[in-house]
Amino acid sequence: MEDTTAEYAAGELLPTVPLLANCKVSIGAKTDLGRVRENNEDKFEFLIPSEPAVLATRGQVFIVCDGMGGHAAGQIASELAAKTFIDVYLSHPATEIQEALVAALNAANRYVFLVGQSVPNRRGMGTTFTALVLVQDQGYAVQVGDSRLYRLRGEELKQLTDDHTYMDEMVKNGLLTPEQAAIHPQKHVLTRAVGVDEHVMCDVFTFSIQEGDTYFLCSDGILNHVGDSEIHSILHANGPGNAAWKLVGQALVGGGSDNATALVVRVDEIERFDSSADN
Repeated sequence: MEDTTAEYAAGELLPTVPLLANCKVSIGAKTDLGRVRENNEDKFEFLIPSEPAVLATRGQVFIVCDGMGGHAAGQIASELAAKTFIDVYLSHPATEIQEALVAALNAANRYVFLVGQSVPNRRGMGTTFTALVLVQDQGYAVQVGDSRLYRLRGEELKQLTDDHTYMDEMVKNGLLTPEQAAIHPQKHVLTRAVGVDEHVMCDVFTFSIQEGDTYFLCSDGILNHVGDSEIHSILHANGPGNAAWKLVGQALVGGGSDNATALVVRVDEIERFDSSADN
């Protein structure tokens, strides 16, 4: 896979797309074991290419995964999913970004599933998957499971992804209120996860990017103990580095019942380039 990525970066597989805009970002990240777990099954990963051709067609990638499976299988699942997704997304020849994103997620799912099938004590392992991708001046979210992507724009905090849980389905169907779902003992039972089955359906959302936007990816170890109002306050009052540490810290103060991971991405500037320039 390293050779494929190198070829792609060299321009051999790239669609011909000019670099018209590029996000200059600041990043903060923190992951913690928590106060209960014996190993950390969360994983964060990001890639900010330096090559204009890669930035124009694939942009910048930020990922949070929350593995499951026990006996370190969840840690392996989240690691494999994140790395496979990035490798396949970068090397995929599709011109359409959404097509490349879905293909990369499907490849990650197949790889985790096959590894789980081949090793007895890893059978059934899987992971949530939440990715933010910034290409030119457009944003994309890829979602499976109940890790989340938020956006703070001005004073408004908005959850950009949907949770794939039984409780979320019951709320959407009017069978439970959000308040009831938040305290339900089965609130974290997933309806989708990467690697559990041979095939998985992912959500892909697109949205515009603005200078000053702050994006927050997190595992449910944060959400177990930190509410949206507190997330808003911390993101609003802190830069990405401090925000990531404080959000994880609040999850630990609240009980640290699970691994907790925060990845904060702030769009400081959107550089724009002359379309007639040779990038």
